[in-house]
Amino acid sequence: MKILALIPARGGSKRIPKKNIRPLGSKPLIAWSIEIAKEIVEICDLLVSTDDQEIAEVARNLGSLVPWLRPANLATDKASSESVALHALDWYEKEKGKVDGLLLLQPTSPFRSRETIDRGISLFKGYNSKPVVGISPANSHPMWCVSVEGTVVRKFIEGDGLNMRSQDLPPAYVVNGSFYLIAPDDLRKLQSFHSDGMVPLIIDKPNESLDIDTEWDWMIAEAALSKYEPVNTNRS
Repeated sequence: MKILALIPARGGSKRIPKKNIRPLGSKPLIAWSIEIAKEIVEICDLLVSTDDQEIAEVARNLGSLVPWLRPANLATDKASSESVALHALDWYEKEKGKVDGLLLLQPTSPFRSRETIDRGISLFKGYNSKPVVGISPANSHPMWCVSVEGTVVRKFIEGDGLNMRSQDLPPAYVVNGSFYLIAPDDLRKLQSFHSDGMVPLIIDKPNESLDIDTEWDWMIAEAALSKYEPVNTNRS
């Protein structure tokens, strides 16, 4: 099986300036995802899609394929992950040949492990290349959430969930952004990584499901480095 790994790394991060090349521990944030992807046998190539020359240089030095800078229309904060992925996929298959899957690895999830990626790829193979998405247990259960309309608080989900004990609530999960694997034809057809037929890759470890979006998230990542053994290390 040939899988193209894609790391999207836009340069214009507003909440955390230069986030993708900011040092986390001893290396740039993007290096965590690049290094772990290079360990996966099924990954035939690792492409970094960026609009930023500095990010491109860092990624190339780490052994990634960076064949171009992303077009301006795909470099805004409104550009979707799907449009970025399709741009990279179309170029790669035209220049390098067809692949069986596109694996999106967001650099903001630095602590995903090789074991987790291997599990995701095994699910992709075992379920006839159905889309696989990483999910984690929800920190806030949707049955305990509310909406506010003016001065009125309403249940977000109808039912008696607000009166239920946490141990009695049904399991709820959130898409954590750590892992998306999809067949090229499905991505082109769906124009999305999400579908009703998605196969869940359940990621229980909180460090692996971390998605760095704010300075608070960055502080959590730095704290995690001191608690968890880094997962992106060379293995014998």
